[in-house]
Amino acid sequence: MTSLPRHRSDRAAPVPVTVVHACLRDGSGGSPTAVVAECDALDDAARRRIPALARTSHAVFVDTGTGDGETAVRFFTAEGELPACGHGTVAALAYLAEHAGMHAVDEQQRTTLRSTATGQPVEGLTARQRGLLTAEFAVAPVTLREPATDELSLLLPALGLPLVRAAAIATLGRPRLLVRAPSAAALRQLAPDLPALDDACRELDLLGCYVYAGPATPRGRLAARMFAPAIGVPEDIANANSTACLATALHASGGLEATASRPGRLAVDMGDSVDSPATITATVATLADGSPQVWVGGTARVGPTLRLDLG
Repeated sequence: MTSLPRHRSDRAAPVPVTVVHACLRDGSGGSPTAVVAECDALDDAARRRIPALARTSHAVFVDTGTGDGETAVRFFTAEGELPACGHGTVAALAYLAEHAGMHAVDEQQRTTLRSTATGQPVEGLTARQRGLLTAEFAVAPVTLREPATDELSLLLPALGLPLVRAAAIATLGRPRLLVRAPSAAALRQLAPDLPALDDACRELDLLGCYVYAGPATPRGRLAARMFAPAIGVPEDIANANSTACLATALHASGGLEATASRPGRLAVDMGDSVDSPATITATVATLADGSPQVWVGGTARVGPTLRLDLG
């Protein structure tokens, strides 16, 4: 892969920031994500400013000049660095494919990303289809556990969910609550107490709460909303890692059948409540040892490059 040029070390120079709309639905909407070629001169405070200046929830910093064929990535919100970001990974893969000059229909590019925060490698696959880029990546194993009563007693009132049909704490990079709403209507009508949810997530050291509804079938389509005020994201437009966690949980409970030869597939719609419809897809295959392998992703459009003055 061609190395991306690093920015000049002059802190006063504007920083080129490319906005990638990740996890589109039917070619529109998606989650705007700021993608920046790595610049050593940017300190963490400057990195935290970029999402707000670019009017995105997240920013991803990519560095192809590691010399080992991998691309180092760092993920930030206004609150600080994250160990991983699913739609940020989709955005990074699309950005790298675009800058590699991948324009032929059905051409594919395999890319290995490595989170600087965790050292964890991520295998990605990008292809061009109908003028857009599709990007998916293999997620690390997800751990699941039942939430404790005291955890639910803090989280559910803050979410405005007195009753739930299923719940789990899923960890992929960081733990988050997965909770099934009583109905699709209940999901649409959710109006969480965000300050209370912020406090609860900080107290329990959770990334946030992913609330979903809808039928779970081998080719089912669900709807979901992700609330993460503790990391500066009141409601996420698209959350791919939590969708991967949900696919793992449904597979574990028998709600998403999968074998090595016939993977289970899941599509989850998000973003409608914030007027930016998004769709995340997940594929689950069963490995020889019986464990699930999940790939998650979506379609993306690489937008314009802004030049931001960070002051």
